[in-house]
Amino acid sequence: MSAYTPAQVVEETGLSIDTLRYYEKIGLLEPVGRNAAGQRRFTDVHLEQLSIARCLRESGMPIADVARYAELVRAGDHTIDERIALLEEHEARVRAKMESLRDQQRYIKRKIAYYRTVR
Repeated sequence: MSAYTPAQVVEETGLSIDTLRYYEKIGLLEPVGRNAAGQRRFTDVHLEQLSIARCLRESGMPIADVARYAELVRAGDHTIDERIALLEEHEARVRAKMESLRDQQRYIKRKIAYYRTVR
């Protein structure tokens, strides 16, 4: 298993060091080990957890729900139904937002077309 420094994780994920520390502090990640010098070392598991957290956050999931999802994953397979429900609710919100954005995009396109006819 690979070990990554915080700087490498930041480079790999595109997250800021502050976000990485915050996610670690609020328990979105499995406990992070340390090397002999006491420096934090992240694993591929952490990178996967960060990838999921980033996807959920960037798609608008509140941090409390991301933390809940992380708790459910750590709790084990008996929480799969709860995870599905949480993700389905989020997916429905994402779908609704995308539909709203498509409506807004159509409106903007109509405005552009109108302005092109009057210039």
